[in-house]
Amino acid sequence: MDAVEEVKARLNIEDVVGEYMELKRSGRNFKGLSPFSSEKSPSFMVSPEKGIWHDFSSGKGGTMFTFVMEMEGVDFKEALELLARKAGVDLAQFRGKGGEESSKHRNRLYEAMELAVKFYQVQFSKSTIALEYALKKRQFSKETALEWQLGYAPNTGSALCDFMVSKGFNEKEIKDAGLSAQRYRGLGDMFRGRLMIPLHDAQGRPIGFTARLLEDIKDAPKYINTPQSPLYDKSRHVYGLHLAKDGIRKNNYVVLVEGNLDVISSHQAGVRQVVATAGTAMTEYHLKALSKFTGDIRLSFDADKAGINATERSIPIASKVGVSLSMVTIPSGKDPDDLIKQDARIWEEVITKNQYALDWLIERYTTQLDLKSAQGKRRFSDVLLPVVRQLQDSVEQDHYLKAIAAQIGVSQDALTDKYLHVTKAPQPVRLKQATPRQVTKETANLLKAQNRFMALVLMQPALRTYMKPVTPEMLYTDEARQLLEFLVKNPGFNGKIIGDALLLQPVADYAKIVAVAYEELYGDLEMPDLQQEVAWQQVRLIEAYVKMQKHEIQNQLKDADDPTMRQLLERVKTLDQLLNASKGGLHA
Repeated sequence: MDAVEEVKARLNIEDVVGEYMELKRSGRNFKGLSPFSSEKSPSFMVSPEKGIWHDFSSGKGGTMFTFVMEMEGVDFKEALELLARKAGVDLAQFRGKGGEESSKHRNRLYEAMELAVKFYQVQFSKSTIALEYALKKRQFSKETALEWQLGYAPNTGSALCDFMVSKGFNEKEIKDAGLSAQRYRGLGDMFRGRLMIPLHDAQGRPIGFTARLLEDIKDAPKYINTPQSPLYDKSRHVYGLHLAKDGIRKNNYVVLVEGNLDVISSHQAGVRQVVATAGTAMTEYHLKALSKFTGDIRLSFDADKAGINATERSIPIASKVGVSLSMVTIPSGKDPDDLIKQDARIWEEVITKNQYALDWLIERYTTQLDLKSAQGKRRFSDVLLPVVRQLQDSVEQDHYLKAIAAQIGVSQDALTDKYLHVTKAPQPVRLKQATPRQVTKETANLLKAQNRFMALVLMQPALRTYMKPVTPEMLYTDEARQLLEFLVKNPGFNGKIIGDALLLQPVADYAKIVAVAYEELYGDLEMPDLQQEVAWQQVRLIEAYVKMQKHEIQNQLKDADDPTMRQLLERVKTLDQLLNASKGGLHA
């Protein structure tokens, strides 16, 4: 048995899902309100028998692993590790010797971090200066301090290191966790005399610290972070994500602020869709992590030089990742914490008045430069054209070229000529792990049609004649395409025998998902009603496919010569005939 099967054997899917949402039994299955959309009637279902969940409102579904991936924003490996811990499965036994040693060392570092957090929390409760700063100056409640595990590092040299050694940790483990530094007298604490703000990964495990100086010490930095370690990488870490996930899903957007303490203030005020990165250094990894929860990312950075530069760097990355990046402007130049202390309701309102990032950038440079002078126009185009150059969408590029030309009063031809000579900045390193596509309302509707159509033709062989006009490219997911091809090649397949050797993973999992959908939606219908339903879902699928194809043809027509144009127009006629034939079958 491999690691995945061992975890499945020890955990019940309804128990895993039930830790994230309320489930109620409904016959052989469980039902609940979708965690991916706002709804009043439960459309989310879990089948313990098949080990599958399916959300009818969004079209999503899968195993306990895919559910954890969706809810935690992690990849499959991380979901497996999380569920293995829950199941008490030691993944090291499924790895080679080198992997086993690495895994054990990493687990020791997590244990060290957990212990350090507790140590600092105890010191915090005894420190007058730390309590004064956190509870009075910052106005955090005791409940907030506990939720965010605030701590204090005593300024005694090696208090933490001595404590860690007494608990069985060696110097290498303490150093690798980023908790110690080499001092002139030997190994000493990394942090001294500072408020300790633990940094957690997306699953809530502490991986590092931000430490805030509490006394004025000449030349000492106000904030320092844990150095790069096997657990902590500032280019990937999003502060507060472990506590913000539910708020992001509920509101369908996320706000990024500059300071960790701003995040805590916002959460305490009830605005919990707020996170932070290490300063304003936005990376592709950050946006990838957030894109697993929402495609609407709003930055609340200062409108100073650093904030503007950060926005310039972030816009192309956001375009590449495929998220909408916008800016939140706080009035009177306050930071979020000041505004929240003044009136939390104003902060809650401000973050809803976001402005698309490139429009915000154009507006800022318009106020900073003299656009009546040749030098101002040159500078304006110098800073904005490289940003436009890195946008992924040609329509968006064209829009901003026109906007910039109009703003500085030059011809679009002149600006386009300069644009073509702009050197494209180096692209960020691509991630190997692709993130899931954001499920828009249009995509959700297409997924519903796809899954319901496939459920009907899988479970009712008599309905497979309706597959004839449907081709694999009309379907949205690879699993659905493979299942369609399988059914075409195996018309006598009995859809009720899920898990047949003919169906390989992950197609077998997808088949289980649509089988659950069939039982829930169509289990009590007679054949005439099933025929009407499959005909309707067929029309919805073909309609979506035709719409997509026509949009693509419309773009191709802009630059097409006469022969190509005639071919494209013939293609449009063929598509219309396909759709009309499908609709004709619906009303026959």
